[in-house]
Amino acid sequence: MTQDDHERRMARAADAAAHFGLTGLIVTPGPDLVWLCGYQPPAATERLTALVVAPGRRPRLLVPVLEQPDAERAAGAGAMDVVGWTDGANPYEELAKWLDPEGRYGTSDATWAMHLLGLQRTLPGSTYRALSEVLPMLRAVKDAHEVARLAAAGAAADAAYEDILGVRFAGRRESEVAADLSRLMIEHGHSQVDFTVVGSGPNGADPHHEAGHRVIEDGDMVVLDFGGLKDGYGSDTTRTVHVGEPGAEERKVHDIVREAQQAAFEAVRPGVACQDIDRVARRVIKAAGYGEYFIHRTGHGIGVTTHEPPYLVEGEHLPLVAGMCFSIEPGIYLPGRFGVRIEDIVTCTESGGRRLNQTERGMAVVR
Repeated sequence: MTQDDHERRMARAADAAAHFGLTGLIVTPGPDLVWLCGYQPPAATERLTALVVAPGRRPRLLVPVLEQPDAERAAGAGAMDVVGWTDGANPYEELAKWLDPEGRYGTSDATWAMHLLGLQRTLPGSTYRALSEVLPMLRAVKDAHEVARLAAAGAAADAAYEDILGVRFAGRRESEVAADLSRLMIEHGHSQVDFTVVGSGPNGADPHHEAGHRVIEDGDMVVLDFGGLKDGYGSDTTRTVHVGEPGAEERKVHDIVREAQQAAFEAVRPGVACQDIDRVARRVIKAAGYGEYFIHRTGHGIGVTTHEPPYLVEGEHLPLVAGMCFSIEPGIYLPGRFGVRIEDIVTCTESGGRRLNQTERGMAVVR
């Protein structure tokens, strides 16, 4: 990302703040800070770091002076003022110099309580709202450069999946296969692995099962859900494989999930409400008699984090917009038996959906 990219993002954030009646935004370390100005502190510490973005003002980043050289090398540093504060000074008084004493500010969800309380003590007339409440869609619409990064992350995850199909499953613990999958993701360019779900047999009926000590057996259905970050953007994909030849019901359930996933993908286009994508997938599974076993939303947004708005779930009336990127991941989970989930990252374009994962969605047979 270039300085111009970050300058545009901070300007867009300031405009959005004004539109929703906010005096400005106070952004602390986390994905919002990285997305806006390209700065990620060396480590999360008790020392205050905060970016202030406000309409009509140049953005300013307050950092501990010992970390100021790092901040001044950030991609967006040229589009903001970077100011250091020293140990022994009161950082909240320093930050307050840039704020309206009676202002209404949006602040990062991950802002430490000690920092927000310190600021409130310094400016008792100010008020604060979580960014997820007031600007939930700030990062939701991606530009072409961001979509390209997400596509590259998806391709890297696809390559890891293709390689894991050649690994032996039967007779090995879930944790061993998960370690192989994590290693392959790194080999294919991920800098960070966020999760590697390996749910074999009855464990596959738990959508967020953590790979454990269960030994995978011949005849098991295995859910593989994995994702992480590559060049700052997320991957997240799920495929369900079978150890040896599957039975008739296993094939049937997998086919139903695949049909639901395809139907939801085909429904993607600008203007369609997020909840309608969920409804399409759920309708297919319910019609097949498995509605009660689809127990989670159909999808979530992805970007600089692997889970972010928009969410494809009942009650979310927000319309899809070209540039939004999200998962489509219906599933069926039969308690005590097995589970099936198929997931791709999809971007909404002016003409419909575009998959960012390209691996075969049919059930692969592994050994």
